[in-house]
Amino acid sequence: MDETPLPTALTEAVAALWRIPPPGPNNLWSAPPFVRLREVCESLYPKSKDTVGFALANALRALGLPCALVAANEHLSLPADVAAAKLDEALLRTRGSRVYLCPLDEADELPQLKFGPNSIRKFTAAELEAVIDLPRLKRFNPNWTFEARRFSRLSWLVVEDTYREPGVRAAPWLSSPIDLNRDWGRIKPHRERFPVAVEAALFALLLVSWEDITEMPEVDWCGFRVPWVYKADDGIFGRPAQAPSPDTLSWEPDFFQDADGNVLETERPLRLPLKDAAVEASSWLNDAAWSELVRAHQSPLFDTPVAHFFVRAFLSEPLDEFLAHITTIEAALGLESDYDRKARPKLAKKLSATNCMAARVSALLGATEGDDYRRLFKVRSLFLHGRNMDSIPGEVRTDARRLAQRVVNGLIGAALAEPALRSRENYLNDLLIRGLG
Repeated sequence: MDETPLPTALTEAVAALWRIPPPGPNNLWSAPPFVRLREVCESLYPKSKDTVGFALANALRALGLPCALVAANEHLSLPADVAAAKLDEALLRTRGSRVYLCPLDEADELPQLKFGPNSIRKFTAAELEAVIDLPRLKRFNPNWTFEARRFSRLSWLVVEDTYREPGVRAAPWLSSPIDLNRDWGRIKPHRERFPVAVEAALFALLLVSWEDITEMPEVDWCGFRVPWVYKADDGIFGRPAQAPSPDTLSWEPDFFQDADGNVLETERPLRLPLKDAAVEASSWLNDAAWSELVRAHQSPLFDTPVAHFFVRAFLSEPLDEFLAHITTIEAALGLESDYDRKARPKLAKKLSATNCMAARVSALLGATEGDDYRRLFKVRSLFLHGRNMDSIPGEVRTDARRLAQRVVNGLIGAALAEPALRSRENYLNDLLIRGLG
């Protein structure tokens, strides 16, 4: 079946832009060939009005507009007819795909895992350059690069996602009005540090008992860190970001002997060793586990920001991490009535809020875990109330993580066990009564 020919007006408009000699006009937007292409796009693709200006200029750069390239990168320009075809395809589609690359800094060798749209894997240097589209980066800035050879020595958390309306994405202020009277200094209480899809993947990853798998929990209970996220998408309307340097990650000296017997110094990724049990991770984290987590998250038991604080603990400095793990437990099992004795069940009216929480922890996990919560909460209170205190032992830090992880997994189990549950308050009050029994 023959392909539908490209509109002549589009191919002619793109060809005219491609004939502009370097270094091009001072203001591309006002150049007659660019104005003509914008008019053609608005005429042929009525839904593309949001691609004017920033987005259309980005698209031309992504396709290799010759007059925008330095001489050394002239070879990166696509032929005019190919550029026109790719622009036509981009203007017609309504959805695109993106990949978030998250380096697992300090991670030991990990098995390849796949859970829903997420995976843990390694890349060859060539695969990494293909994912981030290195030629596109260099078309935007000749000095940008991606040190794929060094990055290929790491394990990566890879999160796949989709997006809509590429033109609006490139210049969102064109599609929605700006309220100039809004409170610009307001605080959004549970704002994510990373994109929503990445934090969802991290939430699933952190449900694994890493504190029991790492060889050195006293150094770091998790055994890896995610210092940044790099986004790569298949669209042409957005401006790509400069890739971070591998020097932002952790390396250590390494040595090897060459063919002549000379000892040469090089480097290797710093790794925190994991126990052999790590190879069994695919039995804990897979597509089935992801599906269960998605279902559980629809339960009223997750109406509070449990996932937010759980992930925030991982992304924070040690002291804030400790506090966030305690807050995770409170978000999971706390109620407003814990601070209003009149609103509690009859058996719990004389309890302190801390003892209400401890009773629920005991009911969910076992009798001694309630005592663990009291002990950890006391350490938390000493700090927040400004009292004199010694440093927090590494064991306490790990205990807080372990208890938070067990509470969150327990809550997931409860959500899956009662899919028809409609009231979080009723469930937690019943849990409180069980904990007092």
